[in-house]
Amino acid sequence: MGDQRVAGVLRAAVRVIDPMLELLADRDPLGIKKRTFTESGSTGSTGSVDTALNAVAKVFDAADTPGTKAWESMTVDQRVNWWVRRVGGISTVAVAFPGIFGVLARRLPLGDVLGFANQAIVLVAVAREYGIDDRDEQVRLLASVLCNRELPVGASVDAPTPQEAAEVETGESRRLSRSPFALLSTLWSVTKILRAVTDELDKRPRSRTVYRWLGNLPVVGAVAGYFGERGALVRAAKLGRTWIERRSTSAPVVRKG
Repeated sequence: MGDQRVAGVLRAAVRVIDPMLELLADRDPLGIKKRTFTESGSTGSTGSVDTALNAVAKVFDAADTPGTKAWESMTVDQRVNWWVRRVGGISTVAVAFPGIFGVLARRLPLGDVLGFANQAIVLVAVAREYGIDDRDEQVRLLASVLCNRELPVGASVDAPTPQEAAEVETGESRRLSRSPFALLSTLWSVTKILRAVTDELDKRPRSRTVYRWLGNLPVVGAVAGYFGERGALVRAAKLGRTWIERRSTSAPVVRKG
């Protein structure tokens, strides 16, 4: 499979991932995140609704949610770890689920595609924390870490794939960004896109051998799959940061939440 084809599929995935990350990081329709910047969390009004929103704001702040006061005080290392451990941890549950069927799951590529998609989501989030919002650069990052392909700077990665064309026509990005289950919806949508590059799936950071062996066992395979994929995700994030830092000519840019 040629570089341009792989790049086109990865770009289609990025077009779906970005709106979901913007939803988690930047949007605050109820003003809950904004409340964390006031001393009491209150906007000045009183009543049960205001009290409830203040309570939710405290939970958001305690969870270091992007866009809160706690998030603003975090370093780039802490922010990257948040995406890996909080967001990546949630989606890794879905990645590991096919392992409940043990060796039978090996007959289907679903687990590998989900794992690839999960790593792609977290890698794009890492790139954004380094100030990399350019989609061509995000595609090059994914190609390097997940496909072991170094796409040259300036190379064309704009060629639309059938999957990307369908995504644009149906407004997939906008639909996903409004979904209350945006993360899981995005994971599944990206998984469908990445089926076009099944030959690349084995190149991504993978679980340790012991976890893959335990993954052949029914039920236990799901638990082993979770810890194996969690470790693989951490390694993918580290590789992504190394790739970014090697290409940076200045210090990382910390995005404001």
